Amino acid sequence: MAKLKLGVIVGSNRKDSINRKLALALAKLGSDAFDAKLIQIDDLPMYNQDFEQPVPAPVARFKAEVEGSDALLFVTPEHGRSIPAVLKNAIDWGARPWGKTSWPNKPGAVTGTSGGAISSAIAQQHLKAVMSNQGVNLIGGEAYIQFKPDLVDADNNVTDDSVRGFLKAFIDKFAVFAGQLAAK
Repeated sequence: MAKLKLGVIVGSNRKDSINRKLALALAKLGSDAFDAKLIQIDDLPMYNQDFEQPVPAPVARFKAEVEGSDALLFVTPEHGRSIPAVLKNAIDWGARPWGKTSWPNKPGAVTGTSGGAISSAIAQQHLKAVMSNQGVNLIGGEAYIQFKPDLVDADNNVTDDSVRGFLKAFIDKFAVFAGQLAAK
């Protein structure tokens, strides 16, 4: 079976984002099932309905990359006990203009990391609610990762055996789920 195209959306625009590191590690762990591509969101203008016709070039690129993905992986930090503004902005652009949403029927998975004990649990719950409303078919289960220094090395390898095993099981389960939806 051909590899699925996995669009990876990181909910952080921070240069040294630990969520980007986690996303790259997950992409590597899932490389047997997915061809992963990070979908850039930090260049999108703030959503404004006045700018929908025509959509700005970065928005057109973003929507095309989402639509060209067989599945979507969201990896997000938590800001103010919710999803980061940069991610919500991308979601809004993906849903617009009215009648031209890019989200429906995509298989999706949500995870994230932070240094805290509950990781990005609340942001993930908010993101799942928003993306379910947008028509993304989300895999069940939880994937909260407490990030520690050197958890992901410079080659995008997870250095902790138990975390690596957990993440490998998570991405493999998602690959099966996405493959089943793609086959329909």
